[in-house]
Parts: sequence; structure tokens; C-alpha cells
Amino acid sequence: MDLLYTVNRKVTPKPFLNQESNQIFSLYEGQSLCSLSSRNIAAFTTTTELDDNSGKTWGSHVYVCDLNMPWHTHKVLSNKNIITALEWDLPGDKLVVCDSIGHVQLWMFKDHVLNDWVLIGSTCFVGEHILGAAWFHNGKKTGLVTEKKDSIHYSEKFNHLPFVPSVRQFGGRAAEGALVVSTTGMVGAVMITKDFQNPICSSTESLGSTRHRITAVDLCYGKNGHILVAISSGNICLPIRCYRVLVRKNDDKCTITSQALPSFFLQDGAPKDNTYTSVTHLKFVVREDADSLVIAVNSDSGGIVEVWELREKSQPVHKLFQPKTLEPFKTVVVWQHQSQYRCQSPITAITTTKLSIVTTLPPPSYVVVALADSSIHCLSRDCLKEVAYSSLNMAWRSEEPSNKYFKNSISITNIDLSWLGCVLLACDTRGNLYAYKLLPDGGPSLTLSYACTLLEYCLVTGLDWLDILFCLRSSMIEPLCERLDVSFNRQLQSIQPYHYIQFLCIKISLYRMLVSGQSKAADLSSLLMIHSVATAFKSLLRPSDLISHDKGPAESLAAVINDAITDVDKVLLHLDPKEFTVEPSTLQSLQQLIQWVADLALNLLARLPEQRLQMKSGGYELLKDHKALNTLRELLVIIRIWGLLRPSCLPIFLRSADNLDVLALLFRLLSKLVQPNGDGQTQQVDDGLIGDNKMINIIKYVL
Repeated sequence: MDLLYTVNRKVTPKPFLNQESNQIFSLYEGQSLCSLSSRNIAAFTTTTELDDNSGKTWGSHVYVCDLNMPWHTHKVLSNKNIITALEWDLPGDKLVVCDSIGHVQLWMFKDHVLNDWVLIGSTCFVGEHILGAAWFHNGKKTGLVTEKKDSIHYSEKFNHLPFVPSVRQFGGRAAEGALVVSTTGMVGAVMITKDFQNPICSSTESLGSTRHRITAVDLCYGKNGHILVAISSGNICLPIRCYRVLVRKNDDKCTITSQALPSFFLQDGAPKDNTYTSVTHLKFVVREDADSLVIAVNSDSGGIVEVWELREKSQPVHKLFQPKTLEPFKTVVVWQHQSQYRCQSPITAITTTKLSIVTTLPPPSYVVVALADSSIHCLSRDCLKEVAYSSLNMAWRSEEPSNKYFKNSISITNIDLSWLGCVLLACDTRGNLYAYKLLPDGGPSLTLSYACTLLEYCLVTGLDWLDILFCLRSSMIEPLCERLDVSFNRQLQSIQPYHYIQFLCIKISLYRMLVSGQSKAADLSSLLMIHSVATAFKSLLRPSDLISHDKGPAESLAAVINDAITDVDKVLLHLDPKEFTVEPSTLQSLQQLIQWVADLALNLLARLPEQRLQMKSGGYELLKDHKALNTLRELLVIIRIWGLLRPSCLPIFLRSADNLDVLALLFRLLSKLVQPNGDGQTQQVDDGLIGDNKMINIIKYVL
């Protein structure tokens, strides 16, 4: 477990006046929360605003930041009361914020921009201290089939697993909303209705037949659409209770049904000392696996972490109650103690794996524990064996004297794992963030095959892959790109276009991690832009007569481009100009994209001499991509036609001669570049192409 970075708030301490400095720092201290989304966006809370050095903004403030640029923080809201629950939804674009007096707020991105947030709706459960929250499950779950992990096709390797949405609307569509649990045993549902006048609806119910005090709670998703809730009253002598909660939508209202499940006493497990008296944390091992529960118990000088599992147990039936049709044994489900881990300091925070990628049971997962002595322990789920260790005291650098006097008073208040389990996020009492690298397979380093599988999983599910990049070594990036290429090209032709954009984005991010891969990343970014512009341009084309044409104008243009025609005006003779007619106002709005296409063509031709002199290197090069260059030629033909309709939309050039037709010259030179030789292969760059005087004049006067 290696520390990736630390993000400290800007403060102005006085190291020579210890008492006054401690007073200044005490203004920032409080119970901070943190949560990571499936897009690797971190949400965290602070007691005062990050730029406040006087403590005038005391309260509770929610900030968000990207793990890639954690120093750019954006405030979502400020709350006067203490925020007690902070959770992302499964897609990672909505946030539920709950506080100590019962306010529940649902927030989301505005226009998919991280620094602009909009309140969907809010409600208040008066007098209720919200202790835990969870969004409704959307019913989407994809897993890696262990038996077919070496399969070629994505459709065989990754399967959509049966999982019922938590709340279903008309047609079985999943509803959006959150479920909250308070310290009095109240369970409340807040559902988004898509109604402008009443954007949300809410309802409440009691977890049990009677209300009682709760100090620890966790929520988990069941396969049949229910939500499982585990609660504790804090006393080790009282049972850990479990409930099945069902939320149903009736018209514009929602109803809640709670059913008690088997409970258990901690004394039934491994023996404990009498000094352990309080249950501080509950956590399901995996958010979508309700069969395992982690319990943290504290004393004044230490703590215990235990794992309990649901097991089927055969109970003998007395012969007096045995009719002829009843078997002598009855199977019941009970909680059984599995493993225990003793800590040398009290436990302050605990987290577990959010997502199980493989379909094996039980799913491999981690249990991460933070202690009061600022240490972090990563435990394997099977036997709670420690596999990694770190401490906040190891994070401080000796060249930071301003923090020298105060690091002993800082302790971790909350931790959270990324969705793929590669990054651990921690926050302390002063709102500082710590990001740790955590290898998901438990080995000394991430293997090439497993890294490729994780990236393919992100490609199929749409999850963000930034946390995987943190675990990669620079020496494995190019082999990883080659393996991804081979795997992607083996997919069916009907599947590749669906994942093409995400595939390019993954490769771009990989090459950007290498100093020698910046040119490849730039070429792939240009390829991504070419694909996007071509899709936008071709979507504007409409066939003049659907009955008489078997294919649209885009298909007709692609067929003509494949012919050995180097004159753009001769290409126009094979096309129907009516099919390429677009409104003049629309053409003018596309002028910037048209300019970008022409600039890219010029840039590629200007790089021809350098490309010939460079040594052969692996990776992607746009100049060698026959398909991308033909797409660029198609765009030049479309621009040529649109220029006849509205000349003001044409790209602007600084010509060496007034009568020089730049578009025609660009098309001719690109056509020579992609023309096949006698063996059917694309010809190599020759001196005649590089030494074309007109092309050199364009490069000299335009670029």
C-alpha cells in the first residue's frame, strides 16, 4: 500500500507559537466523510471552507474533486448542521447528502460539468439523525465469468448477471432514489419522480416492530430487488439485527415494507475480553453480496474486526413434531462466525470492496481498517490476514516544518475504496485527503493479463479506469496496449463500433503515461476527433429518395473514395449533390469543425518528412492508418460540396498564390498517400510526394 499523494488545505500556522497554532488548527477539526464514485470522483466534507483561515464558516461543507487533479476542488453545498451520510449513485453522477437533523438532499451534475451542481430535490425527516444512506440499485450488473476468462469475445467473457432493480416503474424500468436509516430505527425512502412541481416523493417506516436506538448501520443490495439493512445499538451484549426492506412505487407515491431477518450475538463467536464493549462499525463485505458482514468492536486500548457469514444449517426435528411427510432435519439459515483480527489501537473507520468483478463465490475482496494511531491495515476477506500496511505518519515529509508540531493530533475519520479496488481514499479530522495505491489481485505487482482484463471490464461496463492506471508500471504500458489491440480486433464487426470510442479513450490515457508515447496519444486523439466529426457530418446527410436508393449518401461516398481517384472534382461527378444539401445556417455553425479538418490534413502532410526520417517504433501512427486517412478524404469531399452551397463555411488559408486550390491539393496528396502498390499494400512515402513544390509552399505559408 503506497501513498500516491496527499492534499492538504491551505493554512497559515505559526510554528513558534504552539498554543496559538493549535487553536487555529482546532477550528478545522471535525468528523469528515469521503466517498468515491464509479467515475473516480471524490466527494468529501470539511468543518470549515477550504479557503477559510479564521473559522468563520464553521459548519459542514461538501466538496468534489477528480482523483487525477485533486487540487482542483469544487464546492457542492454548505450546511449548518453536521453531514452524517454522503453517498454516490451507481452511475456516478448523483450525490445524496444527509445531516444530523433529518435533511436529505439529492444533487447531480449540471450539464455533466464537475464544478456546477444542481439540487434535484430535498426533504426533511424532522428530528431524525440520519446514520446511513444508499441509492436504489438500477439492476445493471456485469461479471467476469471465471470459467471463460480466457475467451476471445467480450460477450462470452463478461455476462450480464440477473439483478432486479430496487424500485421498478412502469415496464420494469428502474426508479432513482435513495434509502436512509436514522438513529431511532426509522427507514425513509426518497424517490425522484421527474415531476417539475414535485421532483421527489418520500415515505417512512419503522425497521422493526418497535423503534430503538441505533449507532451503526450498513446497507446492501439483494438480488431480488430488496435492500438488506444491518444495525447495531452499540452494546456488545445486544444482538446485531438484520432486516429486508422493500420499496415499491404506487402511482406517484412510494411505500416501504420491512421484514426482520435472522440476528446474532457477538458472544456466540470467538471469545473476547470483557474490555470490548462497543460495536462501532458494520459493513457488508461486498455491496451486492448480503451473505457476509464485517463488525468492528472497540475498547479503550484496542479493537477487533470480525467476519460473520450466513450459512445453511440442518436442525433436527423432535419426533413428536415429525409427520410422515416431514423430513427428520430442517434446513435454516443462521449467522456463523468465520474469522477475527485484533488491532492494537481503537478502530476509527472501516471500508470494504464495493464491486465484485468475478462470479466466483465467495467473491474475493478486501477489508480495510483505519486505527486511532493513524495506521491503515488492509486485510484479505478469507481469513483477515494482513496483506498491506501504511500510516499517516509515513506520509509527512521532513521538509514540511509547518506540520511538524501537529501531525500527532491528526487521525483518520473515514476511508473509501474505488470501485475496482485499486485506490484507497482517506480523510482526516482536518479535511485533508490521502490517496493510496492498492493492488487488486493481492500480488507484489499487477500482472499484465489481469490489467488487460480490468481494462476490458471498464470497456464493457463504462466504469472509469483511472485507478487502474495508478497501479501500472511504465514498462508494461506498451505491451498492454498491444494486447488490448489484439483483443479488440478479435471482436465481431458488429460489436467493435459500439465500444470504439471507449477503446480509443483507454489507449490515449495509457500512452499519455509514457514520455515516448505523447505523439501516439496525440495521433489517437486526432483519430478520436476524426471519428466524431465524421459521425456528426454524415448524420446531416439525407438521401433524396429512399425508395430508389439501396444505400445512403455516406455509403455512396465511401464506395467512391475507395476508387483510385485523386481529383476531388471528379469524385463529385459520381455523387448526387441533392443528397449532400444542408441548410446554409447549419453549415455556417460547422465552420470551426471544417477548419479543424483542413488543419489536421495540413499537419499530417507537414509531418511526412519527419515520419520518413524517424526510426521504426511500435504503437499507433495516424499517417499509417489507411482507414482514418480515407475518412479524412471523405470529409474533404463533403467540405468541397458544402463550400459550393455556402462559401463562407470553407476553411481559411494563407496561400502562397491566389489561384491555389488548397482543398483539391490536400485531397490529391492524401489520395497518393493511401493508394495501394502492386502488392495491394499502402505505398511508402517517396521523394516525389515529399518534394512536391506546391505542398512545400502550403506548409511554408500556412503553417
